Amino acid sequence: MNHHFPLAEGGELTLHRYPRQARHGLQAWEAADEYIMNELATLEWDRTAPLVILNDGFGALTLGLHQYRPFTVTDSRVAGLALAANATDNGLEPEWHSLTSLDELPAAPGLVILKLPKTNAMLEHQLAAISRVAGPNTRIVAGAKAKDVHTSTLTLFEQLLGPTRTSLAWKKARLIFTERNMAIAPSPAPAPLAWPLEGSAFTIYNHAAVFSRASLDIGARFMLEQLPANRPGRIIDLGCGNGVLGLMALARNPQATVTFVDESHMAVASARLNVEHNLPDALPRARFMVNNCLDGVAPDSADLVLCNPPFHQQQAITDHIAWQMMTDARRVLRRGGELLLVGNRHLDYHQKLKRLFGNQRVVASNRKFVILRAIHTA
Repeated sequence: MNHHFPLAEGGELTLHRYPRQARHGLQAWEAADEYIMNELATLEWDRTAPLVILNDGFGALTLGLHQYRPFTVTDSRVAGLALAANATDNGLEPEWHSLTSLDELPAAPGLVILKLPKTNAMLEHQLAAISRVAGPNTRIVAGAKAKDVHTSTLTLFEQLLGPTRTSLAWKKARLIFTERNMAIAPSPAPAPLAWPLEGSAFTIYNHAAVFSRASLDIGARFMLEQLPANRPGRIIDLGCGNGVLGLMALARNPQATVTFVDESHMAVASARLNVEHNLPDALPRARFMVNNCLDGVAPDSADLVLCNPPFHQQQAITDHIAWQMMTDARRVLRRGGELLLVGNRHLDYHQKLKRLFGNQRVVASNRKFVILRAIHTA
């Protein structure tokens, strides 16, 4: 696997995905990152004004342009950790400014670099943020896999920012160039999407980056049928997304505390919003944590972990995140504590749980999903 990211002006960066020990064999940058860096070598932009970089997965762009002290914007805690680890590996000081996807961007940037996010909802959120700060001289360059640049993508750029054109494809990547038309009014941040949770009186709110934003994730729907009730102790909703599992756990277990954990800033903000709107009296029993799985959470400190693991890291399919979630859950569970996990049947989580916990049993299954329980007996 190639770990050497070439820089347009010569030299290279050594880049790894995060966490390093995961044997996923995936490169820590895309052709679009190289394409952007090559383009910047000949692009004129005001280097005295702020440089803004959005959605830099593992630090290729931020570290390649670190001399400009960029503002780097991400929704991902893991992306932030990857950036810091790769800076250390390359002997670079952390001279960038870190912003989350919920922060306002700096005014009047000279250059905005955008790696296209996975969804149009997140793209709309980020283009709206750019529209509020970009001036007529701001250069705006976006990059993505060519297959991810659709007519609807370009339409959003034109509606929210101004005239837009694309580059030729290179290594199956494409760039988007946009000018800020100041006659187009700045766009406010889109409101979180809201929809009623079937079978309850709750309304679920979702910020733009949240998985299954417009409806209840079918894995979570199946898991809701199996949530325990009337338990005391500490419950963790690991990989909480919009927090629907933890929200129902709060409602059904009035003596318990629930900690909502996700690596997405927007996911944790959505979970907080959902508790505030639906169970305001339960807020003192709720904790909210943006984290890489359960980093830093004390051992033997939880009674029940609920988990609906992802099997993607950005666009790549991988099981290392689920494996880390299971490993961390075993570490933080007290003796006799339980992990309740839902997953696609074909992912074979049974074997992983058996290896980690020495036990597992099927609580429920249907044609697509299986719910598994493992008990920390050691």
